[in-house]
Amino acid sequence: MPAEITVRPPLPAEFDSWSRLWEGYNSFYKRSGPTAIPAEVTKTTWARFFDAAEPVHALVAERDGQLVGLVHYIFHRNTTMLGQTCYLQDLFTDETARGQGVGRALITAVYDAAKSAGGTRVYWHTHETNKTAMRLYDKIAVRPGFVMYRQDF
Repeated sequence: MPAEITVRPPLPAEFDSWSRLWEGYNSFYKRSGPTAIPAEVTKTTWARFFDAAEPVHALVAERDGQLVGLVHYIFHRNTTMLGQTCYLQDLFTDETARGQGVGRALITAVYDAAKSAGGTRVYWHTHETNKTAMRLYDKIAVRPGFVMYRQDF
């Protein structure tokens, strides 16, 4: 049986461990090579997690002293409700820890953080090919049927 998973905010000294997971997440979504996230964006994102004025937050999953997962989430206002809305932007579990409750623990921790902040909703997107994750998502959330569109500049 795998050791217990602890979900907590990252520590400033854990940049390298977090960065390994961040690189795995971006690789999963094919953001490497010419489409890689620039180092400046990665460093700025990391710094935002420790800035109390930022709406961007992070949690990590730790097992046996190693980081095995990450989640990033953002609080924002919403035009259809009074309370804060929470966008779960990034979720990643190390391949060696998949299927062991890490993703569920991270999502549940975001639910708890959103409730504590007076939030009324947590939502996220995933790629339509991410069938493994979608099996979990379908158990712990509602799929409302919206399709995402975007335009990059």
